[in-house]
This record gives sequence, structure tokens and C-alpha cells, in this order.
Amino acid sequence: MKTCQCLQMSVMDITKMFSILRPREEEDGTAEEGRELHMAVTMDNPEYLTSLLSEDKYKKLVNSQSGWGVPVTALRLAASKGSLECLKILLANGAEVDILDVKAQTPLFSAVSAGHFDCVRELLKAGACPSGSIYNNCTPILNAAMEGKASILKELLDYGAEPNVKCKLPEWTTNITTTTGPLYLSAIYGHLECFRTLLLYGADPDYNCIDEKHLKRIKHPKTVIDVCLKHGCRTIFVKLLVDFGANVYLPDINISKSFPNHEAIELLARERVLPKSLMSQCRLAILKLMRQAGKMPHLHRLEIPPTMIRYLLHETYRNNRMEQQEANLDVWRPHNSNS
Repeated sequence: MKTCQCLQMSVMDITKMFSILRPREEEDGTAEEGRELHMAVTMDNPEYLTSLLSEDKYKKLVNSQSGWGVPVTALRLAASKGSLECLKILLANGAEVDILDVKAQTPLFSAVSAGHFDCVRELLKAGACPSGSIYNNCTPILNAAMEGKASILKELLDYGAEPNVKCKLPEWTTNITTTTGPLYLSAIYGHLECFRTLLLYGADPDYNCIDEKHLKRIKHPKTVIDVCLKHGCRTIFVKLLVDFGANVYLPDINISKSFPNHEAIELLARERVLPKSLMSQCRLAILKLMRQAGKMPHLHRLEIPPTMIRYLLHETYRNNRMEQQEANLDVWRPHNSNS
């Protein structure tokens, strides 16, 4: 797993944006050659692209911007179109893996937005930053969570994307919107697999935000459970939050009674009076250690029974029989010891 060492910034650097928009002097008089490279990618013709890049005059323009409307690089075009072979050829010939377009979006961001998993994986393998550009207010992981692209989301997390990331906005705009991270988005849009994956990789189950100073600046911060109740998410969303250690005493259940999912309200009420099972606490401890060791991508390879692996991965909701077995674990809780 590669870790991206990206700089941090709170707002977009306008000077940087103007430098992106300004055409490069060395590209004057080479527009025709640049368009030829882009044409090869547009036609998804790896052979033609290879022949062009065998000539120095084309290879020097591998990072040039061209095209109708908003100009882009050939790599950005290949990523957005899903032209995997062209993308590999461009990378092998010196294309900058994190080069920005005029929107301050990286090729990786474009591949994620278009849903091209193979291109996403290839760019990450080539060293693309999974967090995207510091000059863009959005990130690849926010996009993947909102669109429900679970496999792409997991790939980004495997390469070190931050599961508690939030939109880049100036501090003076601090409100509940500025804490909206990928976990919030996956819940609101009903993407259960993305939701589970984010929790597995360490998304905070209470606020999806680990910046305490930021939370203190918000008058009434809303927990992820509050958001799930407000938007009528399925009970399994709330159950996963509880299983991942969310503080069930933070939401105001009395206010929440007006929300549509009464089953989830009842679940919270039960969890407030029942201690967690030893098995559930062991699962939390194991997952924490796996994340600290950077071994989450290899969790399914542990030499333990498949049933235990499914339990660690919280995959029991996929199978009604296994979900019922998990519910039956309540017999081990103290309040049932005399039954």
C-alpha cells in the first residue's frame, strides 16, 4: 500500500488556478501535434499513439493541453474515457500522473468520476495521490462515496485515502456542511457497501470528522446516526454504526421519534441499556489493530475460518441466515443470563 504525502490547504490557491489556465509558451506553434496525440486517445488507438510517441516532437508534448472547449492533457482524456491501454502508454512515456486540468482536477479524479476502475488502479499504481489535488475543493473519495462506486472507493482507501476527509472550505464558513464527509454522503445516497467499507477503514462513526477544534466551532454538530435517522436510512446503516462503536448516547432520541425509521429508533433505545457483547468488542479491537498495522487490504487472507472473516468484515447483512445468527448472539449478554 502506498501512502500519499499531500500538502494541506484550506482554500483554493487562486494564483495557482490562473497559472493552470495560462497557456504554456513552449506550446506555441505545436497545436497540430498536440491534437494528433489527443486524436489517438479519442479513437482509443494504442498502436497509433505508440507510433506518435516514438517521435521526439510528439513525446515532448505528452503533457500539453489540447481539445475543443476546455483543453485537457492526453492522460486526462484517457482517464475520463476509460482508455486503459492508451493511459498505460502515456504514463510509460513521461505523462505526469497528477497533472492538473483547468478545474484543478487530476486524471485520477476524472477516472473516478467516470467510474473506470482499471484506470483508477493503474493511476494509483503509478503513484497518483489518492486524495486528488490540494487545489480542488472535492476529492476522489468524496466523489466515489456519493456515486456509490464501492470497488473504486476500496481501491482509494487501500492506497491511503483519508476516510474522514471533508470538503476544503475556509474556516469562516464552518457549519454542519463543512463536516460532511464520505460516510455522510454514502448514507444519504443509500450506498450501503460504500458505508460499510468506509467504517472498516476507520471512518469516525460519530461525526466522520476527527478534527475536534472544527467540531467545537459548530453550534449543534450532527452525528452520522442523526443524519441516518433524518434521511430515513435503512436500519442496517444505524446497526453498522453501533457495531463500529458509535456513541449511542449522542443522538437525541426524543427528537428523533419524529423521523420515519422507528425500527432504528428502537435499536438505539435497546443499545443504550444493553452492554456490548464480548465478541463485538473483540471485533472492534482486531479491526483497530489491523488498521494501525496497515493490513486492512489483507484482512480476508487471515488464516481463520471464513465465518470469522465475514464477521470481522461485517458482511453478515448480505445473508439473512448469518444476520439472524448474529442477532442470536444476544443470548450471551448479561440481561439474558437467566433465561
